[in-house]
Amino acid sequence: MNTANPIAASRIGALSQAGVAETNRSRIMQHLYHHGISSRAQIAKALRLTPAAITKITAQLIEAGAIEETGGLEGEKNRRSIGLALDNTRFHVIGVKFARSLVQIGVFDLAGHASSLTTLPYVSNDTIDETIATVHGTIERLLDDDPTILTIGMAVPGPYLRENGHTAVVSSMQGWRAVNFISEFAESFRVPALIEQDARAGVLANYLFDPETEAGNANLAYYLVGEGVGLGVIDNGRIINGSLGTATEIGHVSIDVNGRPCDCGNIGCLERYCSTPAIHQMIIDDGTLIPDAATMSHTEACRKLFALANAGNETALGMIRTIGRYVGYGCLIIFNAFNPRTIVIGDIVSEAGQPLLDEVKRIVKERAIPEIYASTTIRLTSTPTDAAVLGAAAVAISYFLDHPSEFFNLK
Repeated sequence: MNTANPIAASRIGALSQAGVAETNRSRIMQHLYHHGISSRAQIAKALRLTPAAITKITAQLIEAGAIEETGGLEGEKNRRSIGLALDNTRFHVIGVKFARSLVQIGVFDLAGHASSLTTLPYVSNDTIDETIATVHGTIERLLDDDPTILTIGMAVPGPYLRENGHTAVVSSMQGWRAVNFISEFAESFRVPALIEQDARAGVLANYLFDPETEAGNANLAYYLVGEGVGLGVIDNGRIINGSLGTATEIGHVSIDVNGRPCDCGNIGCLERYCSTPAIHQMIIDDGTLIPDAATMSHTEACRKLFALANAGNETALGMIRTIGRYVGYGCLIIFNAFNPRTIVIGDIVSEAGQPLLDEVKRIVKERAIPEIYASTTIRLTSTPTDAAVLGAAAVAISYFLDHPSEFFNLK
């Protein structure tokens, strides 16, 4: 687990307005979350606060039940001290992923471990209202069953206009554009609900929970290739948002100015060539590899293709190489626009595995500036749960850590 919180870093202004006391409570909670059991002296040194201030604030947090004392610790000069800890298993959050035809709801502890994960029935433009009602009902039941759930995070398709609550474009599922996620969900439950663009939620999940993410990696890109194509970027420890919240929308960068029209109004958008709807159409157009593909969902068709490729089917492997070429074009855009240390490819298309990654790397090596290629790692995600739904949970966890007074009786 990494030692910083990019979402918290992006809210420094908001935190300063909340008052010094709340800021310092949050800093202590963050420290214990990222570093584990620590003594008061260790926290004071790390946060550059006086021992008296740490003693006062931690006493409040202990009394409120936010943190707890543990056994003795070996301190400097062999001095014994009492450890403090935030129990990551004691509190839970809900993460919700909206991905056009796919909606998932999970319950997670603060370490990102899922205790439940539910996939709702396939969503079409005609069933969006029904799906929203199901989300409301499912969350209410989860809250009734688990009083330790503190907050809810939601990951929604981008481009997401964070101030007005709408997604600006949802290719192949335009019905979602009519949904105002803020008015629909933000104040609908007994606990806070936070909404974030799916790829930005995904980069936070990989930053916090992916066991392969290098500790302290402050330049990380999460390349979401699923029902849509998106990108979340942490640059020098901060998530890139843009003025409206629509930065890093790589899925709507044109890779062919004479190519396929996109619902966003552009031509030849990356999303039209390597998203699951695009792959599904590729399979249907082939007509022979998966004869019943037209009756499947996008995800089902893609996973059938990946299984055939994994079994050595040459036609399927050829399709994977074609998809990998387009995913590689996206990596080149990421290289040149953001220069991250690591690009993590995630969501459904990453399940194509090593053949996809090999083609991506081949394309990038062939076309990238050599120095950038040599200094950048490209890999598939290894998060234990889908990064968007886990990222939704990470957004909820970040809010909890940033605002402890909203969850505990703190004076």
